[in-house]
Amino acid sequence: MPPLPPPASPPLQDGDLFAAIDLGSNSFHMVVARYVLGQLRVVDRLRETVRMADGLDGKGGLSDAARQRALDCLARFGQRIREVPPARVRALATNTVRQLSSPQQFLVPAEAALGKAIEVVSGREEARLIYLGVAHAQPPKPGQLRLVIDIGGGSTEFIIGRGFETLERESLQAGCIASTRRFFAGGKLSKKRWKDALTELGSEFQQFSGLYRNLGWQEAVGSSGTHKAIGEICAAMKLTKGAITADALPQLRDRLLQADRIDDIDLPGLSNDRRPIIAGGVLVLEAAFEALGLQRLMVSKAAMREGILYDMLGRGSDNDPRDLSTAALMQRYGIDEFQAARVEATAMRLFEQVEDSWGLDDDDARMLIWAARLHEIGLAIAHSQYHAHGAYVLEHSDISGFSRQEQQVLAALVRTHRRGIPKNAFDAIPDRLLVSAKRKAALLRLAVLLHRAHEAEPIPTLDLTAIGEELRLVVGKDWIHARPLLKSDLLGEPEDMQGLGVVFRPFVA
Repeated sequence: MPPLPPPASPPLQDGDLFAAIDLGSNSFHMVVARYVLGQLRVVDRLRETVRMADGLDGKGGLSDAARQRALDCLARFGQRIREVPPARVRALATNTVRQLSSPQQFLVPAEAALGKAIEVVSGREEARLIYLGVAHAQPPKPGQLRLVIDIGGGSTEFIIGRGFETLERESLQAGCIASTRRFFAGGKLSKKRWKDALTELGSEFQQFSGLYRNLGWQEAVGSSGTHKAIGEICAAMKLTKGAITADALPQLRDRLLQADRIDDIDLPGLSNDRRPIIAGGVLVLEAAFEALGLQRLMVSKAAMREGILYDMLGRGSDNDPRDLSTAALMQRYGIDEFQAARVEATAMRLFEQVEDSWGLDDDDARMLIWAARLHEIGLAIAHSQYHAHGAYVLEHSDISGFSRQEQQVLAALVRTHRRGIPKNAFDAIPDRLLVSAKRKAALLRLAVLLHRAHEAEPIPTLDLTAIGEELRLVVGKDWIHARPLLKSDLLGEPEDMQGLGVVFRPFVA
């Protein structure tokens, strides 16, 4: 395949600042780091307890109080990152935002408060970033398998990896806030409630615990504030020296259940900030110990926020994980690489002629390339409506390296690369990405149309001009007259292109 264009970010230089923002369900975190001699050195950390998950109403809504806490925190974070170049800042939202029925109602004011775009990541992408952060903070031994568990506010991620790469990733709706609300409604604690909750969680863990135990691991690491808090409690109770063990956890649980209500929990080393949600965290961890047969869990200070930083380094180099994911999808679905390369080359030929007038950049170029490489992915399902099948696969798959918004743009490009443009094709795209997404869709449509016959012969004349939302395409006379079917398609394209808000005018030189 042709090489991808260089990353949109400028080349890395010593002294460059990076900022990673993690909008978790319990806390919002921000880490600012400086790039020095090929390494990232943390220069600032901010953490605020926001408890967004407490504001979920079970129907996809978010309380005004939780929304305001989040916006106030993001405004403070936004002040801190003003000195960091926008291309070096990445803000990711996780489980709570994933559960909102109308994420944009939160994301639009949130982005305004932060002054930066906010991406939503899937549970498995969150798991990949968590593992990446832990692996860089505590480099694994060569060849060893490592289990990483991260108990967040709304979900818990389980990852097995080797080196810096993940092998298995799972995300369950069982975080410390979610589990406390789910199993201890009204703040009431009891041994019966605990036992029933363990049984219920155990059944949910069965969907992957057998696979994980068969694969195995040489060490287990816990990431997130929940593990840190439990490790500190174990140390304060003189059960361990900071790790969490199968012997210590039941003793901690019995001590916790001496209280009849969450407000009355009295555990040494437990902060007032963590008390309202510690029961759910201990519950999830005990269920994980039982399901996976854990004996000992080390505690890491690193989490997803560090993973975001190192992922940005990859995106800013030749190690963008999205490239590997795209190649893996092409292989898995048996995509015709020669046709994909032809469409890609023509799409980029068109792109280069209008990128300035249409205000497109290298990020747009890379997205257009990925769409060109994957536009026929739906053929693995059926030829009829293959563009719709492909869009569904791309929107609903867990694709490493891509945020949800990126997958939605990719899916929209594939969905609209042929036939009519559905009115709802771009409904999931944030307003800030809408214009560029439709313009990339127009370029992909033309590239696919020009290669409908799958012929290898190059296109001699291909001149594209963009004036506002008007596209003027000039093709060679002899070449187009030798292809009457293509000529007919081009003459019919202006009507279809209207669905993208583009006025298309084909001409023959």
